[in-house]
Amino acid sequence: MTTIALITGATRGIGRATAEVLAENGVTAIIGARDTVRGKEAAGPLGLPYVRIDVTDADSVREAAAWIEREYGRLDILINNAGITIPDGLPSVTTTEEARRVYETNVFGVIEVTNAMLPLLRRSPAGRIVNVSSERGSLGRALDQGHPLWPMLNLAYTSAKAALNMITVSYAKELWDTPIKVNAVDPGWVRTDINHNTGFKSPEEGAAPIVAMALVGPDGPTAAFVRHEGPLPW
Repeated sequence: MTTIALITGATRGIGRATAEVLAENGVTAIIGARDTVRGKEAAGPLGLPYVRIDVTDADSVREAAAWIEREYGRLDILINNAGITIPDGLPSVTTTEEARRVYETNVFGVIEVTNAMLPLLRRSPAGRIVNVSSERGSLGRALDQGHPLWPMLNLAYTSAKAALNMITVSYAKELWDTPIKVNAVDPGWVRTDINHNTGFKSPEEGAAPIVAMALVGPDGPTAAFVRHEGPLPW
């Protein structure tokens, strides 16, 4: 039975690399994106399906879930990858409009998509939910004055990723006694458009821990926050 995966925000960067690596492992990786042209351009060369999904639009999310149900009848892997940020800056100059915009995608979008896809994931013999988080959402790291993250301030993005970590734990607790595992993954500082390609990891390197959690076996963790090197502090 072919494994079916949905990756949101998968037209480029980490999302596209994740889809490509999953496909190399025999997974039918659905490219999820709100831009139809870019979505088809990303999916076509990989020979993968595309579905339009705007995580900030409830109707779009429901339509994507309905399409997956019609085409495949279930979903085995959900990777909540879509995310945005704003430039770093002092919390005192962050506007509520900026914070709301980040939260709409990075927090509320994850809840919208997960709730819509959960009935399909429950039909899988071994459902997996992977939330693409960030070390910058770690409270432990944020308060470590000896860590490189100490001087970095971005209230909207970091608090959204911290919220995403609790969202991960919350779904994991609800699904604790089911075959579905829910984990948060930090891909690391990856060269992507979101950081103007300043990262030191390739998208493929960033995809590696995401794919590992997506394909984790029945003895693997749930409610974990990990990166390639191992567990991260919440």
